[in-house]
Amino acid sequence: MGLVIQKFGGTSVATAEHIRAAAAVVAASQARGQQPVVVVSAMGAETDRLAGLAKDVAGAPSRRELDMLLSSGEQISVALMAMALRDAGCEARSFLGSQVRILTDSVFSKAHIREVETSRLNAYIASGGIPVVAGFQGVDAEGEITTFGRGGSDTTAVALAAALNADECQILTDVDGIYTTDPRVVPEARRLSRITFEEIIELASQGSRVLQIRAVKFAGKYNIPLRVLHMSGVGEGTLISFEESGVEAPVVSGIAFTRDEAEITIVGVRNQPGSAAAILKPISDARIQVDMIVMNAPRDGCVDFSFSVDRADYAQAMELARQAAAKLDAEDVLGNAAVAKLSVVGVGMRAHAGIASHVFETLAAEAINVRMVSTSEIKISVLVADKDIDAAVRSLHRAFELDQPSGRWSD
Repeated sequence: MGLVIQKFGGTSVATAEHIRAAAAVVAASQARGQQPVVVVSAMGAETDRLAGLAKDVAGAPSRRELDMLLSSGEQISVALMAMALRDAGCEARSFLGSQVRILTDSVFSKAHIREVETSRLNAYIASGGIPVVAGFQGVDAEGEITTFGRGGSDTTAVALAAALNADECQILTDVDGIYTTDPRVVPEARRLSRITFEEIIELASQGSRVLQIRAVKFAGKYNIPLRVLHMSGVGEGTLISFEESGVEAPVVSGIAFTRDEAEITIVGVRNQPGSAAAILKPISDARIQVDMIVMNAPRDGCVDFSFSVDRADYAQAMELARQAAAKLDAEDVLGNAAVAKLSVVGVGMRAHAGIASHVFETLAAEAINVRMVSTSEIKISVLVADKDIDAAVRSLHRAFELDQPSGRWSD
């Protein structure tokens, strides 16, 4: 393997000791003949600390000044990492996003990368040096510092991998790979040796927080192999790549879940064109993302219209739903913030029947009621009561034999 991007998250560089350990991992990669390019996040909870300071100073700080402040966390960590590498006998130099010239649009706190200039990095790499690049940040056409949002260092790493034509992009973190589900809920959860881009995008969007979904989509677009490894560099981790032809995929690869859900039902909506749009448009205009949607069969010319939103948006979505219901002369608006979502994911679902029935039979055997359902080619998501989510995850993990090394459940 030639050029490798190695990204270390906040937990991996949380202390001086962690930074020295990370530098040792990078130095070992170079000693094996690889050419590492390092991307680092801010140390530990530094970004949260800085955001807290901003709120203490100003109730609603401007996004431009917030980006200026938050980007300073990575400036500290890249300098310290470069120092640690040089102390370990490596030639290393730190670079901010503005020095590399990671060019972005001008949307502060949620910037998108437009271009990565590589001339300076390539020249330093050719000299035998190890660049240490600040994650999470770039610069717009006017020279303004911008940031990419939570998990943005993953995006930086993938963007550099694409621009430098890297052989692999490694995300080194406090777990040793991607698991079939959260081991804190299911101790028997198994580390996956590999998973497809499609599957990890579904898992990330449905609650798994190992990787930033935007970074995974970026990697898939440019066909960059991603590998999630323990920050010690030990083990093979989990490789994320495109599905290989000729290799039979497991029916189910993993189960993701999130407890941060809420459910809203508008009762007695007239069954006529435009009713659904009248409900959802104000919610969309408020930048509230609607997930699952259920509309029952008409009775007496009316339907009940239900949908789910993130729990953080519940209060605002309820108010907007009440306003829409009043305009539509609906009967009532009901809300429930004590729900959770579970998603069963696997590319093998495309070639197997009976997945949905197995999900519902398994949950029924545990007396778990399904409140909503949504599906795609490789995913089945269900909304259940929050109190039932752990039991639901455990029962489905067993039912699809995800604790077995083969993971090859068949109907």
